[in-house]
Amino acid sequence: MFGNMGKMMKQIQKMQAEIARLQEELGQKEVEATAGGGAVRVVVNGKQEVLKIEIKPEAVDPEDVEMLQDLLVAAVNEALRKSQEMVAQEMSRISGGLKLPGLF
Repeated sequence: MFGNMGKMMKQIQKMQAEIARLQEELGQKEVEATAGGGAVRVVVNGKQEVLKIEIKPEAVDPEDVEMLQDLLVAAVNEALRKSQEMVAQEMSRISGGLKLPGLF
């Protein structure tokens, strides 16, 4: 019984080390999303941090600030969704498909 417990603890420690390594790697990986036909571009890393927002000059219309705001929201949300999807794929590789709530 204790042999199995020791083996399980080693597996858990190995998984923890892999998760820590993955978290570091995800901070370096980037995804991007655009809105308005590329008028707005957002880059997010695997830690769901917005790294860059690019706005083409033609997207800036002082008479229609709401449109630019909508484009920004759409691009940020899509970039975050892509980042979360990337994290989920990487985590399933480590956990063998096992859901580990609260890790990311």
